[in-house]
Amino acid sequence: MDDRNMKNNSNDYCDLDALKKDENDKQGGGKKGLFVSGVIVGMAGALLILCAVYLGVRIQNMVELKGSGLFSNGTVFSEDSAISADVVRKLQLLEKTIDEYFYLREVTDEELEEGLYRGLLEALEDPYSEYYTAEELNELMSQTEGIYYGIGAYVSLDEATSLPKISGVIDGTPAQEAGLRDNDLIYEIDGISAYGLTLTEAVSMIKGEEHTEVTLTIIRLGESDDLTFVIPRRRVESPTVNYEMMENNMAYIQITEFDDVTVDQFTDALATMKGSGMEGLILDLRANPGGNLTSVVEIARRLLPKGMIVYTENKGGKREEYTCDGKRQLTVPLVVLVDMNSASASEILAGAIQDYGIGTLVGTTTFGKGIVQQIIPFSDGSAVKVTISSYYTPNGRNIHGTGIEPDVVCEFDAVAYYDTEDPVDNQLEKAKEVLMGMME
Repeated sequence: MDDRNMKNNSNDYCDLDALKKDENDKQGGGKKGLFVSGVIVGMAGALLILCAVYLGVRIQNMVELKGSGLFSNGTVFSEDSAISADVVRKLQLLEKTIDEYFYLREVTDEELEEGLYRGLLEALEDPYSEYYTAEELNELMSQTEGIYYGIGAYVSLDEATSLPKISGVIDGTPAQEAGLRDNDLIYEIDGISAYGLTLTEAVSMIKGEEHTEVTLTIIRLGESDDLTFVIPRRRVESPTVNYEMMENNMAYIQITEFDDVTVDQFTDALATMKGSGMEGLILDLRANPGGNLTSVVEIARRLLPKGMIVYTENKGGKREEYTCDGKRQLTVPLVVLVDMNSASASEILAGAIQDYGIGTLVGTTTFGKGIVQQIIPFSDGSAVKVTISSYYTPNGRNIHGTGIEPDVVCEFDAVAYYDTEDPVDNQLEKAKEVLMGMME
């Protein structure tokens, strides 16, 4: 997770995006936002998501409700609002009942108030819509810097089981050293059931102060019993781009998520590979939970021909378009690696490459997150994240719930990778084979 899902890396990583820009801002980079998905611990929380941070709006109605059924400013309750005088009276009755009868522990007024806000968002029955306290929002925003304290895994939500899932593990981190693997389901966190937790809740439980530990109970495919891992927390610096020159002048670039820093890292990697004689490129988007819309659009502008990159449509039918001038189109053969944990921003890039036919997708079907979330901050520092639109590939495909089918299907061989002295990444080997055929 990297505890980022919010990236989480379990992070839990969400995608935050700045969607409200004019076309000039889009071409120039504009404000930076975060795509939310899936997915830090990676984040995870799968969860990325496309999330947009709408920083220009201050929406704040901090209401002090009086027994008279009026707002503090004397305005009567709106007839079309779920919050009526009767609702307020019932809430007060519930509060009194809890105060008189609840036995297990003392509950503060702040906890009850926060629970009301969270419950309102939960009523939407949308796993991507959440309420954030001021502290949670600050933490979410800081995760785009690529540095946090946690175990070094991306975390997303597994919709089939409603459990958090390890969607990716960062090299050289406590998560990797402990033996966590992609697609491990998190059953318990420090002995507390993880069932039904939001991505934010799961990530916050996994993250913690440096030099402390977290105990994860894991359900792993192929294992008859649960597995228990006691993992130390420490400072994690997550490079979002890794690259190397392989045999036959084939370049390899891996993008682990789309953060603020990713565009510059990718630009440097691509320039280095070109300077090293790159004749073909393998772009690895496996286990990438998503990230900033701005970042993925800017990276797409370094690869795609002139035309549409992605567009969104909201409930009112308003359309936002993100385009490419084609001046920096990639001129060598391209293979893109994807898997079931490639989500949100990853799917935007993979979908555009597939629609334009400028590369071959290898691997397995992607996650299937084709909706956009927006972060709306309030004046007290808290915020809500709500689903506001769907996004579409250049050819008009909405992949929500279905994902993107690869051009060449190749299932990952976990035994060959994890259970041998000389690990073999069979999907990467297939990508090399496909790319070599394209280069000949």
